[in-house]
Amino acid sequence: MAQQQTGSRKRKAPAVEADAESSPSQGLAAADGEGPLLLKRQRRPATCRSMVHYLKVREVGGWGPAGLQGFDGEMRGYAVQRLPELLTERQLDLGTLNKVFASQWLNSRQVVCGTKCNTLFVVDVQSGHITRIPLLRDREARLAQDQQGCGIHAIELNPSKTLLATGGENPNSLAIYQLPTLDPLCLGDRHGHKDWIFAVAWLSDTVAVSGSRDGTVALWRMDPDKFDDTVAWHSEVGLPVYAHIRPQDVEAIPRAIINPSNRKVRALACGAKNQELGAVSLDGYFHLWKAQSTLSRLLSIRLPYFRDNVCLTYCDDMSVYAVGSHSHVSFLDLRQDQQNIRPLCSREGGTGVRSLSFYRHIITVGTGQGSLLFYDIRAQKFLEERASATLESSSGPSGRKLRLACGRGWLNHNDFWVNYFGGMEVFPNALYTHCYNWPEMKLFVAGGPLPAGLHGNYAGLWS
Repeated sequence: MAQQQTGSRKRKAPAVEADAESSPSQGLAAADGEGPLLLKRQRRPATCRSMVHYLKVREVGGWGPAGLQGFDGEMRGYAVQRLPELLTERQLDLGTLNKVFASQWLNSRQVVCGTKCNTLFVVDVQSGHITRIPLLRDREARLAQDQQGCGIHAIELNPSKTLLATGGENPNSLAIYQLPTLDPLCLGDRHGHKDWIFAVAWLSDTVAVSGSRDGTVALWRMDPDKFDDTVAWHSEVGLPVYAHIRPQDVEAIPRAIINPSNRKVRALACGAKNQELGAVSLDGYFHLWKAQSTLSRLLSIRLPYFRDNVCLTYCDDMSVYAVGSHSHVSFLDLRQDQQNIRPLCSREGGTGVRSLSFYRHIITVGTGQGSLLFYDIRAQKFLEERASATLESSSGPSGRKLRLACGRGWLNHNDFWVNYFGGMEVFPNALYTHCYNWPEMKLFVAGGPLPAGLHGNYAGLWS
């Protein structure tokens, strides 16, 4: 991004990151092999041999399937409740990359990320090694050159983790890669969006939806038969070959009366059970679409907090959407006539909610102030720190909100930093993205400085 001119003229306050508002990899774990069936006597499950498991299983009624399922659910609920306070941070060195906007786990040690400087890469969280992934190019290279400075805002894996959807070299285009090899599969370019793609969601293994700053949502269908001859081979000059596709349907977000010019689609979330798609636009509305062979809008709702609605997630267990705004998280239970879950206030200096994720009944909140908060949607309160145990009492809630503060990351000490922030050394990072690896109880968190002119990055593995 171009640096600001220096001088004695009065300078305006730096803008908040406009993109915030508004890499071959190792294969996935192989499936378990089939073994001989036990016909005469069924063995006890050997998943765990701890005394805790033995006692709890005996308590819930033996080794039957119902008892095991009930106990496993209880243990997972306990784990998600206690895990955040046990996490410790190890920062990852990303060099001079600028602001990580999106991330997803590929396997137990690799995370794929996208940045504001339009870099798609895979980082090995154990070794710290970074592998850059070539971006897919439009058929008309001129279009990509006209869209510099946006970056990659969305990365999503399909349910079976065989395809990855993200942005192309032109941020208006939808790029699809095969997993685990990250070979290019196809690119939706000139027949799709006319502005930056801000969000992607998978409705099934072969159907994806993208949301754009041009105020449209597009439905894309990946036909495996059509692409079989275009994958995993290269042209004579060594360049990857991939198909160019067009969307099956494109629909526009309705214009609001209050703010008709700001209907940019900022976030998407899929309710797979009902084949529904939630979308948040920057004019302060939530839109619900029925997604089948085409997109059919069901309703539009004015959100209670309509400033900087930039992230959206969906809880399958409770059928609830959560929307992150400038200072609150609002919950939408569309099965109820009235909302029984009150909004939560992040109270993080008005820097906004920048990333959200659900796991069971706990929602993780990444803020613009470099902190992670955890909210129990069933109890409708934040998780609290545990007080230290004493001789007289065991450890219990301290009454203080559990808050994980992320490290400093890297900041470019350029002229913009000097002129507008006076060389301030410590600057909190906005946590634009986070993703869990729950089987191994790891959390990847990444972002960068919130002001648009500042260049820097943060990435950390919490485990």
